[in-house]
Amino acid sequence: MAVSGGPDSLALLLLAEAVMPGKVEVATVDHQLRSESASEAAMVAELCAGHGIPHEILPVQVPRGNVQDMARLARYKALYDWALRRGLGAIATAHHADDQAETLIMRLNRASGIAGLAGVRLRANVPGTDMPLLRPLLGWRRADLGELVKAAGLMAAQDPSNEDTRFDRVRVRKALQDCDWLDIPAMAMSASHLADAEGVMVWVTQREWNECVQVSEDAIVYRPLAPAAIRLRVVARVIALLSGIPRGGEVARLIGRLAAGRDGTLAGVVARSNPDGTWVFRKEPPRRGGANQL
Repeated sequence: MAVSGGPDSLALLLLAEAVMPGKVEVATVDHQLRSESASEAAMVAELCAGHGIPHEILPVQVPRGNVQDMARLARYKALYDWALRRGLGAIATAHHADDQAETLIMRLNRASGIAGLAGVRLRANVPGTDMPLLRPLLGWRRADLGELVKAAGLMAAQDPSNEDTRFDRVRVRKALQDCDWLDIPAMAMSASHLADAEGVMVWVTQREWNECVQVSEDAIVYRPLAPAAIRLRVVARVIALLSGIPRGGEVARLIGRLAAGRDGTLAGVVARSNPDGTWVFRKEPPRRGGANQL
C-alpha cells in the first residue's frame, strides 16, 4: 500500500495491519519537492519497522508542468514498478469520502461531463496497467481518519501544500468546511454513481465503435447511430487516432457541421459528410501555413 506519512495514509496503514496482520507491505514515494519529504519517508519506515512491516522508500523525479498531475503520474509509476518487483497483487491508497466530494465540486465548477464528474472507484487499475488499485477508505471521512491516527498516538506529517490556496482543491476544501449543511458522504456516493454511469458510456461507445466504424489505411468511416454524447466520444477517438486530441467543444462543433451535411477540418483531420449518412475522416494533406478551420 502507499503511505506518505499524512493522516489519511497512516490511518490506512493502521486499519490494514489490524485487518490483515503480516499480509501487507508499504511503500512511501518521495517526490523530492519539499525539504521535509525525506524525513517524512524515514518516519514511515521507522513506524513500519516497529510493526514488522516490509517498507521501501521510492524516490522519484517530477517533470516540469502541472506539478500535481506530474507528481501523480510519477507516483503511480513508481508504485507499480515496486509492486511488480515485490510480487504484490494490488496497490491500496487512502482516498476517502472528502476527496470524492472535493473532486466532484471542482469538476462541476469546470462544467465537466460524465467522464470528468465520475468519482474514483473502490477498485480500479493503476493508470496504464492491469494491476488492481484499491481504495478501501472511500466510505470514511477525513476527520475520522485523523482521530484514528491521534488515538494511536501517532504524529502525522503535514504537507503545507494542503493549505496553499493557489490550488483549486485547497480552495474547495476550505469552502466545504463552512458548509455543514452539505452531506459529504452523499456527495461521495453521487460521484460513485457517476463513475458507474461513465462505465456504461465507455461500454456503449465501444459497441458503437465496433458496429459503426471501419478503419482502413487511408480513412476512417463512421456511420453514426448512437445519441450525441456517444458520437462525441467516437469522433474524438477518430481524431486522436489520426492526428491529435482536440477539445470537446471543438469536436462538438465538427459533429454539428457533419450532421448538417457540411465538411470540416479539425486538428489535422479532414472530415466529409456523405449523402448516405456516413462520415469519412482522413489526415489533412500537408500544406504551407494556415490554421485548421471548422
